[in-house]
Amino acid sequence: MSDSETEHHLALRNLKEDDYADIKSMMDLIYPQLGGAWPRHKFRSQIRTFPEGQICIEDKGTVVACALAVIVDYDKFGDKHTYDEITGDAYLSTHDPKGDVLYGVDVFVHPEYRDLRLGRRLYEARKDLCRNLNLRAIVAGGRIPNYSKHASEMSPQEYLEKVKSKDLYDPTLSFQLSNGFEVTQILKAYLPEDKESRGYATLLQWHNIDYDAEVAPLIGGPKSTVRVGCVQWQMRFFKDVKELLQQVEYFVDALSDYKCDVALFPEFFNAPLMGLSKERNPVDAVWHLAGYSSEIISEVSRLAVSYNINVIAGSVPVIEDDELYNVAYLCRRDGTVESQYKIHPTPHEKKDWVMQGGDALRCFETDFGRIGVLICYDVEFPELARILSEHEMQMLFVPFWTDTKNGYLRVRRCAQARAIENECYVVIAGSVGNLPMVDNVDIQYAQTAVFSPSDFAFPHDAVIAETTPNTEMTLIADLDLTRLKTLQNEGSVRNYLDRRRDLYRVEWIGTEKIMK
Repeated sequence: MSDSETEHHLALRNLKEDDYADIKSMMDLIYPQLGGAWPRHKFRSQIRTFPEGQICIEDKGTVVACALAVIVDYDKFGDKHTYDEITGDAYLSTHDPKGDVLYGVDVFVHPEYRDLRLGRRLYEARKDLCRNLNLRAIVAGGRIPNYSKHASEMSPQEYLEKVKSKDLYDPTLSFQLSNGFEVTQILKAYLPEDKESRGYATLLQWHNIDYDAEVAPLIGGPKSTVRVGCVQWQMRFFKDVKELLQQVEYFVDALSDYKCDVALFPEFFNAPLMGLSKERNPVDAVWHLAGYSSEIISEVSRLAVSYNINVIAGSVPVIEDDELYNVAYLCRRDGTVESQYKIHPTPHEKKDWVMQGGDALRCFETDFGRIGVLICYDVEFPELARILSEHEMQMLFVPFWTDTKNGYLRVRRCAQARAIENECYVVIAGSVGNLPMVDNVDIQYAQTAVFSPSDFAFPHDAVIAETTPNTEMTLIADLDLTRLKTLQNEGSVRNYLDRRRDLYRVEWIGTEKIMK
């Protein structure tokens, strides 16, 4: 179908100097109270100074909407500025290619085209420009043309609040608010000749969440994609600790070959060694098991360095000051080791093993992102993950050990909930098989999985990957961390940003600090 047969044929592009006639016609029509169009030489200066920032939409060759912008070093002007000061009287003489802010000079749409939402297209194009130029924000002074109708009865601040609450409508301000801009303050005498706004303007800002203040180093920079590996561990008889560690090394080697950044083992993956104890009392058997923990973690740390992969060594029992704890270890590939104690022992662990709960929560900085570790039952307490999310946790790792399917489902459902409510990835890994010679830990049920938040950028069921239940195997998945940042700021829902902190909060009151 040809252009003559269609009502519109729209195209987004950069403005050119020979577009001036269309621009003049629109500005004379839209801004008669502000003196109409810029003179040709001013428009020419805008195009020549910063051609990439001058965007328009044409319809069958005629410009019907445009957005103009300039890059500025915002610190030179600050929040107390006028339109003429920051735009160089619209000549864009203030343009600084090394600046940090894209300043909105103007946006206008031909009145006959205002029902086509062309302004929204221009705003999205301007946001893309801001991202592509790695600028930290878009800032603009926004007119409030309907304020003159209410100036006798309310202040500009009161008018702003009325528009925010949608008790009043302002054609400019309402549009800007709907496009993700925040009002930081009211500017006085911003555009003195603007009688409709009584000279006032709103200082608007849109934050570029992708802004990188520093150029990433050529090596060792932050990762945007993380490859996680999980071990669905088969419980089996081992004749000694050396044989168990050989099996651990097999999986570490395999996941390293696939270039995984981290390997997650299940809770109490060393439990088969309880069968080596001659003690039949459950307390004595688990204390016997704890005797191997130091050797196991030392060897896992060596493997992490040797195979260049971070390892979360599930968890092992540890004795400290004659008390028994359940502890997960993060063995980094740089040789450092940190720990996370299980905070909530299960009723079984407290009754049969007299196990104590830890009193510290850690958010770990790693070379693949900021992570938390919650051992099994701990993931069923939403407060812990919420506190970790306040410390910018991106991935939560949950080594678990469950004997029945209903126990497993408690862990799984809670892990999925933590992923959604905290807008993070959650990785769970458990053990399978039987230990008929070990009391209280004779059966296992598990299905290892990686969960995501639930939105368009993620799988429709919020499950990135999962294993076959009750079968020894590995699971490998790639996690895109940039999607988390986008979700938190621009998702269909924004669980983090929308929390009513004026009504409630989750607070860590333990004596141990969250972060070291």
